[in-house]
Amino acid sequence: MTTTTTAPTGAGAISTRAMWAILGLVLLADALDMIDSTITNIAAPTIARDLAGGEGLIKWLGTAYMLAMGVLLVTGGRLGDKFGQRRLFLTGMAGFTAASAVAGLAPNPAVLILARIVQGAFGALLIPQGAAIMTKAFSRDLLTKAFSLFGPLLGLATVGGPVLAGFVIDADLFGLSWRPIFLINVVLGVAGLAIASRILPADEGDRATVLDGWGAGLLAATMFGLLYGLVEGSANGWSPAAILAVIGGLVAFVLFAYRQRTAAYPLIKPSLLGNRGFSSGLLTGLAVFAATTGLIYVLSLFIQQGLHVSPRNASFALLPLTLGIIASAFAAMGGLVARLGRTLIFIGLAVVLAGGAWILALTVTAGTGLSLWALAPALFVTGVGMGCCYSTVFDVALGDIDPDEAGSASGSLSSVQQLAAGIGSAAITSIFFHAAGAGLAHAVTVTLVVALCLVAIGFPLVTLMPRNAPAEPGPGGH
Repeated sequence: MTTTTTAPTGAGAISTRAMWAILGLVLLADALDMIDSTITNIAAPTIARDLAGGEGLIKWLGTAYMLAMGVLLVTGGRLGDKFGQRRLFLTGMAGFTAASAVAGLAPNPAVLILARIVQGAFGALLIPQGAAIMTKAFSRDLLTKAFSLFGPLLGLATVGGPVLAGFVIDADLFGLSWRPIFLINVVLGVAGLAIASRILPADEGDRATVLDGWGAGLLAATMFGLLYGLVEGSANGWSPAAILAVIGGLVAFVLFAYRQRTAAYPLIKPSLLGNRGFSSGLLTGLAVFAATTGLIYVLSLFIQQGLHVSPRNASFALLPLTLGIIASAFAAMGGLVARLGRTLIFIGLAVVLAGGAWILALTVTAGTGLSLWALAPALFVTGVGMGCCYSTVFDVALGDIDPDEAGSASGSLSSVQQLAAGIGSAAITSIFFHAAGAGLAHAVTVTLVVALCLVAIGFPLVTLMPRNAPAEPGPGGH
């Protein structure tokens, strides 16, 4: 016999079985996002070779997706409040599925990059709705259990993305090479749409919710200007176009900051940016996620192009790193965050530096003759440090936030995570290719030094963060 629990919003009763079905649907949506965020780490060289896209395509494959996602995440959450989470979830899933089909069938780099942008944009409509739907519909006990499953299951999705890409490319299904890594989203997306239309609770939204269109536009201009300028300038020289893009991005940021202080309904509450602990958490997350995401991408390129390893074997070569991330994330969720607070971030940064220095020593001494077996333990140690940071930075950043600011704060942190990943994968990859003229071993060495310097920036920032994470459960950074 199925038990029922009244939804916290008073919207009626929903069965426990339906709650678990909704949780599965939300996890499917989040898994699709995580897989598509990481799948190009392995697939990029093959895609670029097949479409004759070169270094530019490799740099923008992941960046285009994460940039669109990061810029629009907060807006996507507000649109769900205004028009209803169910409607936005269905819209986001449908758009993501259609964009995946276009990506899988893309005839040239331009179409593929455009499809990745659209994927990220619709993903930004889709992802924020899951937590909001669960918060409204779930009982308190089940909500806590549900949020505790996010880290482990999404960690598995993070592992699954590159491994799936490696196997699919090597299998060359139906002679389609890399294309099935996107086309599989069509199958999963159609199934998700069919399930969502049946089980998601009705939600008309609140038409009185006000969207700050100017703020969203200025944020998009900021990120595009800075990212495009930095990537093109570092890769192809500081042409007038690259310089103007950076200047334009900085001007847009100043206007965005002014808009947030003067708008009646800002995207980011000014009180959040005035909170030292929260702002420090944002900057720490920006540095750590940019450095580590870019580093993982570059290591994948070096393993495939420098060590001449197949996509499938490259995905296995990176497994120690991912397993290290999952192991430390499990330990953190098991109570380390609550006991250690920001001290766990210090430990994570130190371990990342130790593991990164180990990898650096290996690449300096062995170069392109490096053995994957020799690399594995260093990758695992680096992953352990990353996992300590990933599961802790944003939780601790919310330690001094007022309850009525939690929603805006969480959305801002999620956006920063996506934007940092996009910046890191593009900028650090640009450094790798720029240094590749002197050989791939030299390129990965230079890139490691830059990434580790970025990680080191986190140490003084962490001292400004709250000592402990809040006691309330939540989905954490995504």
